[in-house]
Amino acid sequence: MSLLTVGTMAYDALETPFGKTDRILGGAATYIALSASYHVPNSNVVSVVGADFEQNHLDLLTSKGVNLKGVQIIEDGKTFFWSGKYHDDMNTRDTVDTQLNVLADFNPVVPEEFKDCRYLMLGNLLPSVQQQVLDQLPNRPKLVVLDTMNFWMDNCWDDLVEALKGVDVLTINDEEARQMSGEYSLVKGAKKIMKMGPKYLIIKKGEHGALLFHEDQIFSAPALPLEEVFDPTGAGDTFAGGFIGYIAKTDDISFENMKRAVIWGSAMASFTVEKFGTERIANLTTEEINARLEEFKNLIRVDIQLM
Repeated sequence: MSLLTVGTMAYDALETPFGKTDRILGGAATYIALSASYHVPNSNVVSVVGADFEQNHLDLLTSKGVNLKGVQIIEDGKTFFWSGKYHDDMNTRDTVDTQLNVLADFNPVVPEEFKDCRYLMLGNLLPSVQQQVLDQLPNRPKLVVLDTMNFWMDNCWDDLVEALKGVDVLTINDEEARQMSGEYSLVKGAKKIMKMGPKYLIIKKGEHGALLFHEDQIFSAPALPLEEVFDPTGAGDTFAGGFIGYIAKTDDISFENMKRAVIWGSAMASFTVEKFGTERIANLTTEEINARLEEFKNLIRVDIQLM
């Protein structure tokens, strides 16, 4: 089924307790598309890069079945760049440098052949840009998923609230859920957030898993305990790619199937953190993925008798 992803394609410079990198491939759309590619043989991306975006990175995406016709290449511009340093606990980080570059003037243009998408993944971007994409589609997709962050809550609240009205699934982390709702309890907060528009809410809790909400239903997915977490960058986007990719492949948006999609997203994210950047997620085998899914199944499988 047709999948359209809108988001950043970028370069990152990272430092964690396990090492550091200078300039490596990153960006929400990159992680999402790579993760989704294990489910859908072909997908479409709308993004923007500068002339400095390397051909081998474009080739990597196209080799995974990603159509880049919607990627604007600004010949006299530079690609979005972010540099960050993670603390010892790997849950907190400091931004060292952010260079918006071509992203500062990004006006997304959805190619005609992309407009009939059945599934739409709106990566973490300015809410008005996310809304621009929705406004270009003549028919509403079967499922619209949107990711956002606290920066947009602080600076573009009204635009974010407007964008949420056209969304089916919202993905945020626990800190962002508490900020958005004004509630410490994630259960109470989820109810408030879903009244803003999303029918489903996914709250990511990092090493503590993820929660899926729909009406009065709640599903809690574990995170896989890993011996080493090398680099958490892109884990949330990889989760989103695994989630929307599985939904697109199965073409089933029931709550039961979304539970399976959340497990898929968690499994794919668990690979990303094992290496820097996209290195791990770009080269997975079917055997590795199946083994990882079995580990998740063992985490949630329990046989218990009632009193």
